[in-house]
Amino acid sequence: MNEDIEKEMERPRDNLLQALFPVGCLLALITYGLILRPLVWSHHPLPLEIIFIVASTLAVSQLFYLGYTWDHIQKAIMGKILRAFPTLMILFAIGLIIGSWMVSGTIPMLVYYGIKSINTDFIYVLAFLVPALFSSFTGTSFGSAGTIGVVVMGVCISVQANPGIAAGAIIGGSYFGDKMSPLSDTTNIAALATEVDLYDHIRSMFYTTIPSAIIAACIYTILGFTSPVVNSGTDFTLVSQTLEALDALFVFNPLLLLPPLIVLYGSLKKKATLPTLVTSSLVAALLALWVQHFTIEDVSQSLYKGFQTEMATDETLPPHVVTLLDRGGLYALNDAIIIAIMVFIYVGIIDVIGAMEQIVNRFLGFVKKSSGVVLASLFSSAITSALTSNQYATSFIVGDAFKSKYDQLGISRRVLSRSLEDYGTMFESLVPWSPTTIFMVSTLGVAFADYWHWQLLSLVNLLVAPAIALLGIGMFNQLNRREKVESEVQS
Repeated sequence: MNEDIEKEMERPRDNLLQALFPVGCLLALITYGLILRPLVWSHHPLPLEIIFIVASTLAVSQLFYLGYTWDHIQKAIMGKILRAFPTLMILFAIGLIIGSWMVSGTIPMLVYYGIKSINTDFIYVLAFLVPALFSSFTGTSFGSAGTIGVVVMGVCISVQANPGIAAGAIIGGSYFGDKMSPLSDTTNIAALATEVDLYDHIRSMFYTTIPSAIIAACIYTILGFTSPVVNSGTDFTLVSQTLEALDALFVFNPLLLLPPLIVLYGSLKKKATLPTLVTSSLVAALLALWVQHFTIEDVSQSLYKGFQTEMATDETLPPHVVTLLDRGGLYALNDAIIIAIMVFIYVGIIDVIGAMEQIVNRFLGFVKKSSGVVLASLFSSAITSALTSNQYATSFIVGDAFKSKYDQLGISRRVLSRSLEDYGTMFESLVPWSPTTIFMVSTLGVAFADYWHWQLLSLVNLLVAPAIALLGIGMFNQLNRREKVESEVQS
């Protein structure tokens, strides 16, 4: 680094108007591209990647005007991306693991026995638990609701269950795994945005998500008796088609539980995430060759481009079965990776003048209690999520804004990463105009007005998260030595 760049880095960063300019530009672009265009003018929303590219260009122009050189700006960008690189590798590994778990028969076996476990006496709690299990092993809320969720919804309709309760339970279960699974893109992004170890982040969410899930499951169980279903004249065609297809395509064997057990072991023993995921993928690939008798070409294609049902049969399968099985592969999370890079470019640029840090310190400088900062980060996550309709953007924007404030008050960043998901990820399906809500409504065939008050996991979580902050539970106020050292290095 030359002397000119060193001098630039020593320049004071205490001009609030300068800090507000790039953030204001981003908010203006989000308002125009993601809110006004689709909701007011009925036009297609602008891609989030383009919004961040334009916002980054405006921020760079401001820095040039202030006298910063491109070398300095580029070093700031590369510094952010360098920190993100391990998590970007994990996102690639998640695609590998989903493809390998699919071709090995692990995920199909879990789906098969999950569907068979459905009992109409406990229809609502099972509508919550079955998607929760599926999403925990795949890390996707959309994939869970759009596949196993559709099947469960078909069962609920067949027995004339309350569609609103059923849809709320399915969506909640789908989001449980999307939040708690190490295979979830949003879970990895929240950990990345706050520079927290992935498994530390997941363990932190136990304080809010597990109690919320238990409460939701109890209520759904009670609803099964207070709002009983009608069992006469049922049609389980959708269910039977799914079970028959899975049974014909795969051989089910207890050994297929090895891949998820490896991930569980790595989580409990705090093993490095990337080697754990790759090991699980390799074991699943071997099981695909041994148990399922797929060819090496089939397995390699599943790891590369994702599993395809044509590998197992030439027969025409029901569309929902194809949607359920055709997934995974190295490039499965390309969208998440590209958006993450675009956001990191923007965050790296505005970090040159400490924009987010200045704004938070100026507007929250009066907040001295840990609970107050946590509440502020919770509500900021909700607002940003509602504006952007994107959890990647929410995690990076709010995470970057609050990291230094958490460090100043000695609050573990695990609380910040948890807050990003409590009021970011969990809030998505409760925002009527979000792509998530539109997807859930169109996929499950239930109107937002009918399901939102039965999406109990998110609703309960919205109460639990601020409650434990006010009570001082799970705050990790006493940072351990490793976190102290990391905070000092990052600052």
